[in-house]
Amino acid sequence: MGLTVERGEIGLTVGKNEDFAEWYSQVVTKSGLADYAPVHGCIVFRELAYAVWERIMSILDSEFKKTGVRNVYFPLLIPERLLRKEAEHFKGFTVEVAWVTQGGDEPLSERLAIRPTSETIMYEMYAKWIRSWRDLPVKLNQWCNIVRWEIKSTKPFLRNTEFLWQEGHTAHATREEAFQQALEILGIYKRFVEEYLAIPVLDGVKTEWEKFAGAEATFTIEALMPDGRALQAGTSHFLGQNFSKAFEITFLDRSGSTSYVWQTSWGVSTRLIGAVVMVHGDDKGLVLPPRIAPLQVVIIPIFYSEEEKRMVVSKCREVEQRLLSRGFSAQADLREDYTPGWKYNDWELKGVPVRIEIGPRDVRENMLTVFRRDEFKRFRIPDGSLEEETGRLLEDIQRNMYEKARRMMAEKTGRAETVSELSEMVSRGMMVKACWCGSRECDEAVKSETGASIRLIPFKEEQVFSACVKCGRPASKVVYFAKSY
Repeated sequence: MGLTVERGEIGLTVGKNEDFAEWYSQVVTKSGLADYAPVHGCIVFRELAYAVWERIMSILDSEFKKTGVRNVYFPLLIPERLLRKEAEHFKGFTVEVAWVTQGGDEPLSERLAIRPTSETIMYEMYAKWIRSWRDLPVKLNQWCNIVRWEIKSTKPFLRNTEFLWQEGHTAHATREEAFQQALEILGIYKRFVEEYLAIPVLDGVKTEWEKFAGAEATFTIEALMPDGRALQAGTSHFLGQNFSKAFEITFLDRSGSTSYVWQTSWGVSTRLIGAVVMVHGDDKGLVLPPRIAPLQVVIIPIFYSEEEKRMVVSKCREVEQRLLSRGFSAQADLREDYTPGWKYNDWELKGVPVRIEIGPRDVRENMLTVFRRDEFKRFRIPDGSLEEETGRLLEDIQRNMYEKARRMMAEKTGRAETVSELSEMVSRGMMVKACWCGSRECDEAVKSETGASIRLIPFKEEQVFSACVKCGRPASKVVYFAKSY
């Protein structure tokens, strides 16, 4: 086994297929992604995790801005009276809200919620800012932290008391414009997760009882983890006029009539980092997709004498500069108090996609030894083709990781016509598509019996192939059942 980031500690002590939960916890902490904080359910986002989050933020922020979205920042504290304005919304978050009841030595006259989501405080301001059709659309987003008091078991990145996310909030003059905005954002999320995180997803609609509190409809992308659980990777909500009526967000339309705005809200969070760990990690640690890896190439010198050291280190620095000048993220690891083998294990644990090893023979023969993290393969390339081969290799790794994840998803997705079939598949760690009559009672009965619930109704309608999986009545839709995070 390899060594961890901290000197003297051993690497992973359990395999991914032996104890998935323990493996995940070890990868998160030993790779240097995160550590447990001295507050219930909270983690410290260490340098590596935050660097990955910065990559996610940078890419998505650029995509949002192409659609006219602009960034803002709203207060962390929300007066209780605002949170209560939309009754369904408040009811949906009551059990998760953390409250501030005292400021200094004085009790507060009104409780303040620590932001569980920002609809209410933002829409109080929207009502102030929006007056005419000329003020629309309003498309705002904020990158911030969220606190939802978790009483269930917590898991780094996937379920934390405090986490990081982005939340977009838009207001529009028409229902159609808002509806299309919600779908457009979900499309951005789907492309990002598949093309950058190399994780295939299903897209569709949540059931009425699983939708966001206060929304008319919730659109979702769902990813399948290797243990057969689904992970909600991103959601986009069509809010209709529920919040605009609660907060009196009105405008004068072109005809001079007063109308309520139509709204959306949408977000992804740092649980995406957890998805990357689970889907791509292996028994050596992280495996990061090149397009979101903070460091794409690490260069390791190998030498046995002072003369070889000067020659090899000089070559490592040259290779580093050549890659940096071509836009690759590269670093020569010239630490002298670690052996090459220790460095190999360290960078494998951190998931760096490509390692270049340079020894005296490589320098003499104008060759470079290359190691690809996804397949654990080593080969040599001509020094003169470094830049071209690096670009090709990184793209090949990205494609290969997506295809491997796609195959995993296909292998772990079954089809059932009865609850007993569905239960058996779920017990084997699978997601299951089945026909459904549309009733909440059948969804809840299946969940009670199997632990799996409807994760989404897919946008792409599939042919009904049986009666309802639970009640046996005629089915109206094909849906996907799975246990979830």
